[in-house]
Amino acid sequence: MSTISTALRHFKEPTKEQLTQIFFSLPSSGSLDGTEKTEDQHVEKMEINAVLSLGVQGVEDSYAGKLYLIAPYLAFVSLDKKSVRFTVPLSTIRRVERLNARAGIYALSLSTWHGQKIIVQLTSLRPTADLFCSLLRDALKIELQRGQMKQVKGFVKTCYSEALVSDSSAVADNEREDGSLISEEKENAGPRESTYHGGLGLRFKFPGDPKKLREASKIKLWATYLRAHGRNLTLLRYPQCTRLVQVGLPNRLRGEMWETLSGSMYLRFSNPGFYEDLLKKNEGRTSTSTEDIEKDLHRSLPEYAGYQSEEGIGALRRVLQAYSFKNPELGYCQAMNILAAAVLIYMSEEQAFWLLEVLCDRLLPGYYAPSMHGTLLDQRVFESLVQRTLPIIHEHFQKVDVQLSVASLPWFLSLYINSMPMIFAFRIVDCFFCMGPKVLFQVGLGQSFRWRIEIQDDGGFLNLMRDYFASLGDSAHPNSTDPRTRAITRFQELLLVSFREFSVITDDMIVSERKRFRGEIIHSIESFSKRSAVRNLKTLGRFSKDQAGLIYDALYMAMCIVPPPAPVNPPPVLLTPHDGTEEKPETRVELRTFQYFLSEIATWARNEKVVSNGFQDLVSGLDGVMFNDLMENIEWFFNMHDKNKDGFLTKDEVLTLSESFLVSDAFSFSRPTPQLINFASQFIFRYEVGDAYLGAVSRFMTNAFEYGDALLPPVEDQTEETNEGDGEPTTPRVIESNQPYLNLATFRMVVLADEILESFFETDLSNSFRLEVVPDAEVPVSTSGLLGDLWSTIATDSNKKIFNMFTDEIGKTIGKHQVIQRPSIGRYTKLEEPKARESLLTPSMRNSPSKSSLAATTSPTAIRSASSSSSTLTVNTVSPSKDLPSIPPSAGLSPMVQAVNARLMERTPFAIDDAKDDDDESDDELGVGDNDDQVMDEVDAFLEAHDSGLTDADQEVANGMQLPFLTFARSNLADSARADLLHAEPLK
Repeated sequence: MSTISTALRHFKEPTKEQLTQIFFSLPSSGSLDGTEKTEDQHVEKMEINAVLSLGVQGVEDSYAGKLYLIAPYLAFVSLDKKSVRFTVPLSTIRRVERLNARAGIYALSLSTWHGQKIIVQLTSLRPTADLFCSLLRDALKIELQRGQMKQVKGFVKTCYSEALVSDSSAVADNEREDGSLISEEKENAGPRESTYHGGLGLRFKFPGDPKKLREASKIKLWATYLRAHGRNLTLLRYPQCTRLVQVGLPNRLRGEMWETLSGSMYLRFSNPGFYEDLLKKNEGRTSTSTEDIEKDLHRSLPEYAGYQSEEGIGALRRVLQAYSFKNPELGYCQAMNILAAAVLIYMSEEQAFWLLEVLCDRLLPGYYAPSMHGTLLDQRVFESLVQRTLPIIHEHFQKVDVQLSVASLPWFLSLYINSMPMIFAFRIVDCFFCMGPKVLFQVGLGQSFRWRIEIQDDGGFLNLMRDYFASLGDSAHPNSTDPRTRAITRFQELLLVSFREFSVITDDMIVSERKRFRGEIIHSIESFSKRSAVRNLKTLGRFSKDQAGLIYDALYMAMCIVPPPAPVNPPPVLLTPHDGTEEKPETRVELRTFQYFLSEIATWARNEKVVSNGFQDLVSGLDGVMFNDLMENIEWFFNMHDKNKDGFLTKDEVLTLSESFLVSDAFSFSRPTPQLINFASQFIFRYEVGDAYLGAVSRFMTNAFEYGDALLPPVEDQTEETNEGDGEPTTPRVIESNQPYLNLATFRMVVLADEILESFFETDLSNSFRLEVVPDAEVPVSTSGLLGDLWSTIATDSNKKIFNMFTDEIGKTIGKHQVIQRPSIGRYTKLEEPKARESLLTPSMRNSPSKSSLAATTSPTAIRSASSSSSTLTVNTVSPSKDLPSIPPSAGLSPMVQAVNARLMERTPFAIDDAKDDDDESDDELGVGDNDDQVMDEVDAFLEAHDSGLTDADQEVANGMQLPFLTFARSNLADSARADLLHAEPLK
């Protein structure tokens, strides 16, 4: 059962408030230890219509949108939800003042830590604006009391952007062109002391050639943008920010911009020192996750120089282990090592830790889980988008049985890092953090103009894509006479097609498609988990595979309706084997879950404490009762109540046995009273008609106590005074709690002496367990008229139970509710009075305190002949159904996922990723000039004619090269892809 994902069991669609937090990349309201932060609960969340503009006249246009107060953050988004947005911690706001504007205008001026002024004009009614200002004032006071404003100064010193925009900083003098530190090359020189964070690239250089990547020009453009629009915690994302990200982030700024765009910077700011404390707290701890991490460390981007040294391997080990300690339920999953290794090139360990947290929990939920349900869901969404936008290609792939997911699953799982050269994959990752998960789908569809109708199998498709990825750095138009056109690479063409031709792929569409296919994927995963669980059972007993599957269904339903508590690791002494590694605990079910499970397969339910059971325990336990005959069932019932397994029941155990027909708590009665007999016959038999079973339990208890007292050994050295005439002792015998009272032979005799109990143990007990699929009752649907359409919309399968519960409550309220319980056994259908029956003991036996005279004469055969004859239960344990498919040893992962995992760990090294020295190539060999404005050539490939945000010089360059770029790029689309776009179904 451990293969069933908790996220799948308890998945709920995010609320509007949660969607807002996800959109603005805000951390959850709860603290890391699971408790709610009470200080911010007093500040109500609020949104208000507003117009945003910068304090400097003419720098940026004004944008209308909505301003959100989500303490301790202030956020804004324009009406189109893509032009302008920002998320600013309240602790970075230094001053708030209301501007003296003309009548009817309500404007605020916000001064941030970095000195820029943000003008916000509130366009709502005056009372609404006053309320918003009041809440903003209260939230700022709370941040001041918490001391968060004092932490800003120390935190921003860890960001490289502070040194980049500073006029007095000399960081450029100590760096190469690619951003790595020069002092690291000197012999016997230790790492340069700097307050700002950086990755392994500072020491081992960054991938690619800095001249071809135009690092110096990108740094200048970003420095200009950051001076005017804020940086790190106060970054304002205007249209030019997105365009600069599409061009590619400079190596030295990439790590900081990743955590700013993803929101992981807010986690690092809110939890200083958490990463170091986590490592220190779990130092020396080992688990299954740490073992898996060790296996994959040297398979994580091995071609990069940083991971050929212990420094890089150690950093990767610490980040992955820290995440597994923080999220023990998820632990470590394959492909995490690829992501962590990639981000550590540009980020420090602490930065990479928090970015991994955001990636796994918010940006790509379910991607790195044992079932990989998020990845499989997005593969289904991707196939659906291919079918709708490229119908000809999709139809051909279906015809020749080419599985898109075999190639596309590694793209999504590793964010293209393991499929294409790193310098290009990191460009896609830049866009992913800036524009969201839709980028993965757009880039996947953008490659479609390279797909060919000639492809006949999966191998041909994989080879085609491998060759294409290896040639991304080549010219898209090598035969062109225009040098600008020849400079356009296949990767630039890929981005152009992805973001232009497939711009209709939006975040809302992805969310809608995920919601559409989630049920299908969950059903597929759970079906595979069921087959794996049945396949991995040590023994099926006398069950068939289909019957074991029905037990699994009942247990899974019980765990969904009554979820068990979170698995708690037992003490290390019990959990740690000889090698010192911790094993992941299996999901266990508790009493309430077991009760629901039992009600699914048995017509009665026992309400008493039971030991927590796993799936194997339940299969073995049910095997011991459902296939027994009369004598085996009696012995099973006896052994179940014999706690010390000595072959005797004590007096308390006899009481507990009789109470098993109803009660869950033991009663200390020396003799069976009428109240106890009535109560003890009402559990298994509580819905039976008449008093036949009540009489049977009454006779059983009377006979059991009579025989038990008669079989007690005589008391030595004690003279009992008897009353004259009746021969009974004047004082009752004192019986110890652990004294043997009733053996199996006597218990069998007492049961067989009653026809009703004999019939129950022979057939009724085994038949009361029913492993069968019960079809849901169909709701009659009227297909005519408006009411019929409305009813068919309401009466869905998921709403039936809610509707029935609602009508039951209405019935109870108006007094018309009636509950009729179905009998568990159903043997007696009319009221019958219990038959009077004399004691099985003769008067002489009753007076005898010894059991020695009775033991030699009592035999099951003699008693059996005096009872009514009954037939033996026969159960067909083999059903004529197909065997379940063979499951590979690694249960929980589908064969396709396992094959992809094998391919995922094998990355093709690309020569273009090799780090180059500053003097490797001259500027003449690059075919481009030294003018910094030429870096905007690639930016302008994404601009429309009316786009704003560039300088006049940059706009002139854009006008000069935009037309030939688009003309040649679009003319190079394959005929098949163009036909697909013409015949594509419109996206709604």
